[in-house]
Amino acid sequence: MHTVVVGTSGVTASDVLAVARGGARIELSAQAVAALAAAREIVDALAAKPDPVYGVSTGFGALATRHISQELRAQLQRNIVRSHAAGMGPRVEREVVRALMFLRLKTVCSGRTGVRPEVAQTMADVLNAGITPVVHEYGSLGCSGDLAPLSHCALTLMGEGEAEGPDGRVRPAGELLAEHGIQPVELREKEGLALLNGTDGMLGMLIMALADLDTLYKSADVTAALSLEALLGTDKVLAPELHAIRPHPGQGASAANMLAVLKGSGLTGHHQDDAPRVQDAYSVRCAPQVAGAGRDTLAHARLVAERELASAVDNPVVLPDGRVESNGNFHGAPVAYVLDFLAIAAADLGSIAERRTDRLLDKNRSHGLPPFLADDAGVDSGLMIAQYTQAALVSELKRLAVPASADSIPSSAMQEDHVSMGWSAARKLRTAVDNLTRIIAIELYAATRAVELREGLTPAPATRAVIEAVRAAGVQGPGPDRFLAPDLAAADAFVRGGHLVSAVETVTGPLA
Repeated sequence: MHTVVVGTSGVTASDVLAVARGGARIELSAQAVAALAAAREIVDALAAKPDPVYGVSTGFGALATRHISQELRAQLQRNIVRSHAAGMGPRVEREVVRALMFLRLKTVCSGRTGVRPEVAQTMADVLNAGITPVVHEYGSLGCSGDLAPLSHCALTLMGEGEAEGPDGRVRPAGELLAEHGIQPVELREKEGLALLNGTDGMLGMLIMALADLDTLYKSADVTAALSLEALLGTDKVLAPELHAIRPHPGQGASAANMLAVLKGSGLTGHHQDDAPRVQDAYSVRCAPQVAGAGRDTLAHARLVAERELASAVDNPVVLPDGRVESNGNFHGAPVAYVLDFLAIAAADLGSIAERRTDRLLDKNRSHGLPPFLADDAGVDSGLMIAQYTQAALVSELKRLAVPASADSIPSSAMQEDHVSMGWSAARKLRTAVDNLTRIIAIELYAATRAVELREGLTPAPATRAVIEAVRAAGVQGPGPDRFLAPDLAAADAFVRGGHLVSAVETVTGPLA
């Protein structure tokens, strides 16, 4: 099994994906263990002094003015975890919780939090055992960390609350730890706070969304090319010299992908012979501009994610010179903004894909295709309601594009009076990515059927490869009306699994 070694820095997005989705094992490097021990010595020294230090010998948030005596400090750390584990609503997905825990472990191992090495090792042991704390949908405002989600994870480390075992059953966390020979941790000064105070949930969801959207943007280039081909559009608008004079990198990449898919097509530009069109509609002609802008948004979001991966987010932090200082680095604004940007880009990509699908189904705009791509229009409805489903998904994407980060709600008796709502931005982006996958799958379903209905014309080799692969995956081609939902589900699985991109790349080579 793949192993990820966690040091004091250098964790990558690939590492996060390997742990969250691939079940990779985790080891702590000797450097990380040494950094943990060194930082803990500093915290222990401060704890022994009479002077109050936030998070070490004081309360938290609006209660930070109270100095906590030595005999109550272990109770203070247990209490913060128990009281903050106040999430409600549906359970969060296993991959999100694993990313959340792994990213918190990454920060703990930086040596900037003051957590003991044995606590970090327990975090790794829980992940390696396949134990997943039960984390709920609601409870994070994206400031002072993803507090409730991280608290539910810390509760598991203490052997309390509920967790899912490797068999998928939810049971008391203490039972699961005991079965795997893991000793529950007894938290000491600052450790409870350090386990809760990070942007790890929103960052983990950002990293996974970036991976999914990378595949979806390639998939959207493919389905846009298939729709252009089915509509007998012209590929002249994809010429590199046209995109060179507006040099947005994403636009050029999308145009190049579409051109590669359409290479050798006998359908593109065919309309110029018998029914000249000066220009194709915007949804066809401007596909690279819209998808390209989304790609550039992805690039910016990836830069933010990389910076956050390199960060040690906690409050207070142990600095290299031995000082322990309070700060505001836990504020999720940088991550929250790009999560919202991505939701906006996803909504626009879904919107333009739906417009192409609608054009394929409209006999007045499809240049010779049967109404709704039906076998016997009137007796058959064809893909009429598939487009309804796609339109409903697009409308939902537009609602999900309303930014969460534009909102703030005060908390903690006005101590935390401006928050990021980054967790909420991440949660709605996950739904947006799911729905965008379905929208692209419906365009794929319509475009492949439309190409097959162009009898006597030869599609591009890459298009033929897609049609063969999607039919082999159980997505049926043209014919009389049938129960449509299974076909759409199979198309969704085909796109979601990356098989659409793989089928094209057998002909084109790697897409940009």
